[in-house]
Amino acid sequence: MACLVQILLVILGLIILKNALVAVLFYHEIKTAQKRDPAAKSFLEVLILYQGLHALVAYRSAHFFYRIRFFFLARFISQVARWATGIEIHPGAQIGKGLFIDHGMGVVIGETAIIGDDVLLYQGVTLGGTGLEHGKRHPTIGNNVVIGAGAKVLGNITIGDNSYIGANAVVIKDVPANSTVVGVPGRITKQDGKKIDISLDHIHVLDPIMQSIEELEKRIDKLEK
Repeated sequence: MACLVQILLVILGLIILKNALVAVLFYHEIKTAQKRDPAAKSFLEVLILYQGLHALVAYRSAHFFYRIRFFFLARFISQVARWATGIEIHPGAQIGKGLFIDHGMGVVIGETAIIGDDVLLYQGVTLGGTGLEHGKRHPTIGNNVVIGAGAKVLGNITIGDNSYIGANAVVIKDVPANSTVVGVPGRITKQDGKKIDISLDHIHVLDPIMQSIEELEKRIDKLEK
């Protein structure tokens, strides 16, 4: 009985130590989650319960082994993390600081994807390739980019800083900085060169299709008059 208690205490100590290390090493990511997710009630809640953070912790470990060419171990860690979190991040991807994966289920980040700082990804986002080509075949995502739920960003393209990819958009061409993209295929709407607010508010994103329809309606009304 005493031996079992000692084992449990050791396990508890290791868990506490692991969480303490994560709290220190991923402090910026945890604070980012608190800032961007109104459902986050505390630092401890994000640390213990947010699968997006857990997937990122596993990715950092896997990426280390990938860089020293321990490819099998790196992929093993990433696949275990995929099973545990529902988020698949290839260990070869390059990810900056402050990434927040909200909810996260179904997110896929490919091997040659590059993600800048303070990027926000929603559930179901795919940063994927478009074929069997070698070399750089996944997207490069700039800083302060938001990619909405279910969006697909495919191929060796670049999404400029401060851009917003709308939910379920399919993007296969470069996107300039400070842009909004919606639709299938993705269509770009400039927002006067101003930085897009990084928030959870999806309802105020400009839709270029609706803008075109509204302009046509105005022209028709003018002609009828």
